Amino acid sequence: MQLLAEPIEAAPQPLQVRIDFLESIIARQSEKITALEATASHQEENLLIQLRLIHELKEKAKRSPGKTELSRAEKIERYLAARPDHKATFETLKGYLQIDNVRLNEAITTLMSTHPGGYTIQKAQTGDKRKKILIMLPK
Repeated sequence: MQLLAEPIEAAPQPLQVRIDFLESIIARQSEKITALEATASHQEENLLIQLRLIHELKEKAKRSPGKTELSRAEKIERYLAARPDHKATFETLKGYLQIDNVRLNEAITTLMSTHPGGYTIQKAQTGDKRKKILIMLPK
């Protein structure tokens, strides 16, 4: 690039050598641009694939719950119905079903969507305010 900053008259090399040199630089830059365009195109294709997969996962999540979620929701329903106060903490339900937080939330979401207005979630009134309680409402 320093060659471009020098005046052509001051150059000890013939003009054709400089022209050839500049053409080779332009050719290399053109190859780099072509490679970058190909990479960008490939990245666009990958991004489109990722967006399609995300959309499919969202659609799958919207579908009706599976047998496992329904079974867990029914177990929660029976458990709360059998309790005299008709309520239980999330921790108690996790232990009862022997599942993690994510699966418990899926089961509770399924239960609440299959029985609209039949259940509510409250924060604990005493002790740790972060604890949640699932309550079966009277019918």
